[in-house]
Amino acid sequence: MKTKWSREWVSSKQPRKQRKYRYNAPLHIRRKFVSAHLSPELRNKYGIRSIPIRKGDEVEVMRGSSKGLRGTVERVDLSKCKVYVGGITVKKADGSEVMRALEPSNLKIVNMNLDDKKRLEAISRAKSNIENSEKKDKVEKKKTEKSYKTVSKIDKERSKKKSE
Repeated sequence: MKTKWSREWVSSKQPRKQRKYRYNAPLHIRRKFVSAHLSPELRNKYGIRSIPIRKGDEVEVMRGSSKGLRGTVERVDLSKCKVYVGGITVKKADGSEVMRALEPSNLKIVNMNLDDKKRLEAISRAKSNIENSEKKDKVEKKKTEKSYKTVSKIDKERSKKKSE
């Protein structure tokens, strides 16, 4: 097993190697680890299933003791792969309240912060990829239909020759 993180790492069944990949990943790769699913409305609107969470997004907690609560993302900690949402706090032993660190996979994005140009580019890029794949599917479907038609013509000709 390599001693450092590698971009060429494909996958492994071994949990230790999966953990090593996540723990040693650089911050620009860890950004994708803090992705969350979009709400059905946003999913239909943008044609994307999930996107990395960023500060300013409105999210809903899907699991845990805070399930059903909504709030805006106050902070995203890439080193710990955790998200801090305003209004969701936990009391410490000394009585002070601090924001609870939430796992991004337990959150659903309800409203996105679209101030960032790069995020808008990513959304439009995903839309164009979906449209291109749909076009390719239509073309492939037509090709398979044509091939079925030619095969059926050949079969008909063979059956005619056999009957004669």
